[in-house]
Amino acid sequence: MPDRKPNILWIVTTQWRAQACGYAGDANARTPNLDKLAAQGLNFAQAVTPHPFGPFARAALLTGVPSPRNGVRDYFDPLPAGARTIAHELNERGYATAFFGKWHLAPRDPTAPLVGEAHARTVVPPERRGGFGCWEGFEGGFLLNDPWLHGSRLPEPVRMAGYQSDVVGGRAAEWIAEIGNRKPESWFSVVSLEAPHPPYAESAAGVERRAVTLRANVPEAAREQARRELAGYYAHIEATDRAIGRLLATVQADATIVVFTSVHGDMHGAHGLFRKGWPYEESVRVPLLVRQPAEAPRRDESAVSLLDLPAMTIAWAEGRAWRCARQSAEISMPSVVRLPQQCDRVWHGLRSPARKLVLNADGTPWLYFDLERDPLELRNLAADPAYAAEMAAMKSES
Repeated sequence: MPDRKPNILWIVTTQWRAQACGYAGDANARTPNLDKLAAQGLNFAQAVTPHPFGPFARAALLTGVPSPRNGVRDYFDPLPAGARTIAHELNERGYATAFFGKWHLAPRDPTAPLVGEAHARTVVPPERRGGFGCWEGFEGGFLLNDPWLHGSRLPEPVRMAGYQSDVVGGRAAEWIAEIGNRKPESWFSVVSLEAPHPPYAESAAGVERRAVTLRANVPEAAREQARRELAGYYAHIEATDRAIGRLLATVQADATIVVFTSVHGDMHGAHGLFRKGWPYEESVRVPLLVRQPAEAPRRDESAVSLLDLPAMTIAWAEGRAWRCARQSAEISMPSVVRLPQQCDRVWHGLRSPARKLVLNADGTPWLYFDLERDPLELRNLAADPAYAAEMAAMKSES
């Protein structure tokens, strides 16, 4: 690596569960670029999101502080204007910083439609952009094609033709090229892609939908919807993997640390459930790949959370190593999101690579799984007295 500090690129997707990657063994997933990234870097194979729902997870990811302590308790809560983010940290360390793509942390009208142009064209004011030196994106809207972008280089929303992952990745690549040619300092960029989020029926840059194989924990009653939606889901995964490959081809590999992850997963019929907010593996486990120059590829089984990513990034910027010391990661939903098919309760819990304990809001056990023997979470042990001491011991870790 050159003598100067490493460039750092976060690629953050939405609803992309850890299991839905070729390198993770999913035969449905066509992800050659991510498979290559995994083969070249560090695969945090047990990584989780702290909160399996967009705004809560995004606030935690940017600040390193869990919700609601970061100010985001409700789905419509914005990230507080004065919140300190990873951008502030790296600005102070001499980095040029930029954010591209989906934000989902600005003030918005809870009575307005979530899907469509009204949300997509909502302007995020400069003081609400998390301290990034360059910011270009959109608040939301779920337009996977022809997105509206605004920001530092686009004062008013402008509609960009093309598949959203391609458009956002292309705009980020332009900025990276400009910074590399114009300025001597290192750069940090977050590229925030909405795919593979619903609507799954949207076209995916010409990728054809294919028949899919379902996980064994999808019951018969949920299979028709799961097959239909997963066909679109995997098409968007393939299209976004291509967009990621194009973006990675533009960065200087020997000078850039690359991170790939997702803010949360999607149930897709597992246990008869859909969407996110649920504490099951399909919802809380996320891919987390890190490619570092001159670092040998390896698989890491530690209890890493997306909450750790800011601390990791600061360590890289300062030339330090980072290690996960904890035995389990905290997971939670701080409130109920009143949208169709989402989780119906507030909960909190702990997940280790071997066990998962989930508690109701009043502290009573809801779920307890032996993930080593039961990775599909088919047997809930929470009511089994034989495991009471084991659950109490795990609960004491929180």
